[in-house]
This record gives sequence, C-alpha cells and structure tokens, in this order.
Amino acid sequence: MRLVFDRRQFLSALAAGTALAASPRVLARGRLRQGLTPHLFDADIEATCRMAKRLGIDGLDFVSHPADWPTLKRHGLTMTVLRVDYGGGISTLARAPAGPPGWNAIGTPDQHGQFEAALRERIDAAAREGIPNIIVTCGARGSLSYEEGKRNAIGFLQRVRAQAEARGVTLVMENINSGHAGGPPAPPGSMFDHLPWGLDVVTQVNSSRVKLLLDLYHAQLMDGNITNFLRNNIQWIGHIHTGGVPGRHEIDETQELNYRHIARTIVELGYSGFISHEWTPSAGQDKLIALRNSIAILDV
Repeated sequence: MRLVFDRRQFLSALAAGTALAASPRVLARGRLRQGLTPHLFDADIEATCRMAKRLGIDGLDFVSHPADWPTLKRHGLTMTVLRVDYGGGISTLARAPAGPPGWNAIGTPDQHGQFEAALRERIDAAAREGIPNIIVTCGARGSLSYEEGKRNAIGFLQRVRAQAEARGVTLVMENINSGHAGGPPAPPGSMFDHLPWGLDVVTQVNSSRVKLLLDLYHAQLMDGNITNFLRNNIQWIGHIHTGGVPGRHEIDETQELNYRHIARTIVELGYSGFISHEWTPSAGQDKLIALRNSIAILDV
C-alpha cells in the first residue's frame, strides 16, 4: 500500500519544524515501540527518517534496499521488518516485482527454491545489520486447499527455522484478507486469511523465531475477536500492523476498532515487539495531523 503526501507540504513542514513539532504526549513515548511504513511519506529516505524522528517513531518497516540501512542507523531508527524483494532490494517508494511463482508465497510451491535461497541470504544480512524481523506471506489459494497450503507453509518454515534461530532473526507471517470491499485490493482467495489457520502453522513449527505478523485491519475484516486473540496468543505474535476498519484509514474514534483499548491490552500482556502504522488517511484529513494523532492513541 502506498500513501501519497503532498511533497511541498511535507518539505515545508519539515523545514519549518512547526506543523510537525510533536507534542510532549507524542515525544514521551509510551511502552509500545511504534513504527510506520515509509510509503506514508512521499519523500526520499533521508527526509523520511527525519520526519519519523520528529514524530517520535522508533522504526520503519519494509526499507528493503541495503543502501538505505545506514541512513536509518544514523537517525537512530530500527529497520523493523525486512521484506525479501525480488531482485535484491528496491526503492523505498516503489513496489518490488512479483517474482516467479512461489516468491514470498510460502503456502504455494517455491519454483526452483528461489525464494528460499533469497530468504536465507536475507536472514544472514538481517543478523549482521540488527534487523529483528523478516516478513513472509502465504500467497493466494488458487487451486490449492487450505490444508495443502498449510502443509507447504509448515514445510517451508521447518526448512529455514534452524538458520533463523541460529542468527536470532524472527520470521513473521502476515495475515491478509480475502478481497473485502472498502479498502485496498486484497487477493480474492488469500491462503492466510483467517487467524486460526496461521496460528496452527506457527504452533506446529513451534519455534521462538517463527511468529505471526498480526495485521489488525485484515484480522478484523475476517475474524474479529481481536482482544481475545491477543490475550490467548500474544506469545506467537512477533509484529503488529494497525489500520482502521472500514477503509484502512487512521485509527481514531471514527473507526470500529478501539485502538486505545487494544494498545492497553498489548501493553498489559508484556508485548515487546513493534506495532507499525500501515493505513491511508481518509479523504479531507490533514495527513500529518492524522498520523500524529494516531501515534498518540497508541501511547499508553
């Protein structure tokens, strides 16, 4: 998902430092470590890092190009989740090519083992660079059944778990909804669209370095019951994405999920990972204010 800010507005606000000067509430970080996707800013990596620091953000997801990693470190930001892009790394403001069949779709056959080989290389790179997580997704069902996809995903993760464990890098598997209206397009038959399916995968693999990337927007569309799932399964969650429902907009009181309550629950459960903002401001909203307010909601 790519979110486009007005570049002139962004740069002028960054230079002036007034419209974006974070309130004490934002700068006095709560106990949740917050991240965001760089697509929230229509800017280069240097300006994006400066903006994130002004907002009190702790890290950025999906900065996939190794050339950008030193910039994050210089600004004191964590590269929170690495995406294994086809071709080895792309611009932070673009989407990677889809890649061959099975690329980052571990519920489907991995053609010639290309994605597994790339993931193994990235596990080593993440360990060297202090990157805590690498995302994996499960692809679309197509002609496969849920059970076939589950066997594929478990087999894939069993093959790579030892390397992830040895290198101290966590593989986080993301849930994606199956084509609900009201938000960005999703696969019509996502393999991992229901939380119990993914939970069964990670519990069968049973590794401290294989967990869920819990996308709360997708989870609410497909399953709901968010707080109970958190309470019962927090030990299997390695990263969290936010997004308002419906529409995947800012996480304020206009949305059906109560993110203040969710944030308090996550803190009470002792979660120590990142929770990252991945949503599009609704029409008519001041994008920067919407982001700052959403950050404040998670500061508990």
